[in-house]
Amino acid sequence: MKTISHWIGGKPVEGVSGNYGPVYNPATGAQEKQVAFASVGEVDAAVAAAKEAFRSWGTSSLAKRTSVLFRYRELIDAHREEIAALITAEHGKVHSDALGEVARGLEIVELACGVPEKLKGELSTQVSTRVDVAAIRQSLGVVAGITPFNFPAMVPMWMFPLAVACGNTFVLKPSEKVPSAAFRLAELAAEAGLPDGVLNIVNGDKVAVDAILEHPDVAAVSFVGSTPIARYIHTTGTANGKRVQALGGAKNHMLVLPDADLDLAADSAINAAYGSAGERCMAISVVVAVGDTADPLIGKIKERADKLRIGPGDDPASEMGPLITKAHRDKVASYVEGAAAQGADVVIDGIGYTVEGYEDGHWIGVSLLDHVTPEMDAYRDEIFGPVLSVVRVETYDEAIALMNASPWGNGTAIFTRDGGAARRFQLEAEAGMVGVNVPIPVPVGYHSFGGWKDSLFGDHHIYGNDGVHFYTRGKVVTTRWPDPADGGINLGFPRNH
Repeated sequence: MKTISHWIGGKPVEGVSGNYGPVYNPATGAQEKQVAFASVGEVDAAVAAAKEAFRSWGTSSLAKRTSVLFRYRELIDAHREEIAALITAEHGKVHSDALGEVARGLEIVELACGVPEKLKGELSTQVSTRVDVAAIRQSLGVVAGITPFNFPAMVPMWMFPLAVACGNTFVLKPSEKVPSAAFRLAELAAEAGLPDGVLNIVNGDKVAVDAILEHPDVAAVSFVGSTPIARYIHTTGTANGKRVQALGGAKNHMLVLPDADLDLAADSAINAAYGSAGERCMAISVVVAVGDTADPLIGKIKERADKLRIGPGDDPASEMGPLITKAHRDKVASYVEGAAAQGADVVIDGIGYTVEGYEDGHWIGVSLLDHVTPEMDAYRDEIFGPVLSVVRVETYDEAIALMNASPWGNGTAIFTRDGGAARRFQLEAEAGMVGVNVPIPVPVGYHSFGGWKDSLFGDHHIYGNDGVHFYTRGKVVTTRWPDPADGGINLGFPRNH
């Protein structure tokens, strides 16, 4: 059985802790690989390699850094099919979705290629007599990232390319469920010319996470995952003196007004709720139907959902794959069962779905719940699966109050033809990302990604300008030089008498 090792100091390093985790193919349910779990000592070794590499990388020119990143961008582009196949094999998402993930990660690599523009300082001359003031940004040192299972390539690429472009060195702890894509990204970075130790990978569980959070040589930590873990990462990291950005979970709402294009809204709901099997923090999990919108909209969603093709991710005909683990599949199913017991109408029941020839896979069909209320578990909790709830309200004001009462504030969307309603919504919605007739408003690479409330812990969103600011710190330099008119300075040149 293949073992995924660590990547430390520019090369693979076999695990020595003796602890391993299983890596499954979600479509078959079979364990196909194992991943080494790092001990505290192995995390220390990765941080030490990064600290040593920072001695030269931190003072390297912007031209050198960006030349490596340009080569890296070309390598990822050339290997995108291979990376997508690794994602599909370990996560289960369909190949087209995996390719999309690589493309979105590549956007941040491209942003990192242009980092000299982002790192330009400011200069004020003659603020006082012969006094100038400059503001500059400098790297932090060793920084770290802890990433989730649902985007094995994209989320790491949200972090380390920008961090190293800013002059930092990086220690990545990817999800132990999907380690291969991140390892391949490290191999390609080395091929692009990234010096040894600038990017390191340690696989593992809570032991590795805590070792990173407590290590005195790690200056900052980025995290994407569930809200409880994000809160823990932020609390523990800041208690150990680190800068932390921790992106948590979500319960994203999609508001549909009576004047909306219902075909567009239904298509969007299908893609946003069931794409990637609902295993994404930007998934739409609640449709808020205003007035008499619910019945026709539910009919259109059901019509489309009944035609979805569910199957293994490497089958080009598949539109939705399995869930990451059997335990998670069972947890998602329990919310559908619980919703029915609590009074919701189960319009589509995805429990018990199987795929012929893949009966042991982590399968579940799509579910559609109607007449859901805020008291139900299916509404209150982040399900992280292909379950879409419909909540019925009478007015826009009732809808916005319902949505803003959520403890999360990641992304939200409105579907309407009314520009005034859309403008009001984008100002009133308490969320970090808002879509107008766009169900998943994930920003492009040069704008930052992040939510509000319990969807973000820390002061910085990820990538974009916020990402540059997170991975650097500001410094102000005030200078005053003698004026040559006051007698000049002796440069040591010979004088003729």
